[in-house]
Amino acid sequence: MNRSTHGSPEGARASLLAELAHDIVDERVREAMSRVPREEFVGADAAPVAYQNRPLPIGHGQTISQPLMVALMTQALMLTGDERVLEVGTGSGYQAALISLLAAHVVSVERVPELASSSTERLRRLGYSNIEVHAVRDELGWPDGAPYDAIIVTAASPDVPRALLDQLAMAGRLVLPVGSRNIQELVRIVKTPEGAQRHNLGSCRFVPLLGRGAWPEPR
Repeated sequence: MNRSTHGSPEGARASLLAELAHDIVDERVREAMSRVPREEFVGADAAPVAYQNRPLPIGHGQTISQPLMVALMTQALMLTGDERVLEVGTGSGYQAALISLLAAHVVSVERVPELASSSTERLRRLGYSNIEVHAVRDELGWPDGAPYDAIIVTAASPDVPRALLDQLAMAGRLVLPVGSRNIQELVRIVKTPEGAQRHNLGSCRFVPLLGRGAWPEPR
């Protein structure tokens, strides 16, 4: 296990990257992960274990995803550097920070107002200037900024939301978990003139995506 209490955060980060190297073959993704301080995106209590390969709580019933899953989803976007990317589910802002080093601009939306506010402050403080965070309610995505070259969704939907496909540029990639509330498959959708091409990337488990076109808000 990687514990920053067993050395510097930099050493723990390097150990985590070595653990992920077999699955994360995109060198740009590995380089970006080496530059983003995960300990800044978790609570003070979780900072000593920030580089363990597991999800950690960030408050409001949400988590920062397991580093392997963050890296796999980022890799699946197939970013080259000049893309405009939409992230659905800002959380702590960690994934947005990572993507911001791999793309031209990131638009991120968050349903929990407190997380939208805290992630905005954190990203600004850490110097990530090509990210804009918006607080949203029932709508999925941010249509005002569409089309996007890539879209990443950090919560699970029962199906691929039409609203997000509509915000995706031609040849764009949409990466998201799809399935039941308990078991999902990580998929990549590529938008083509012939329709949406689906690629299954493996099983996963995420909190449910809430909003129109996804799971309904709990009563």
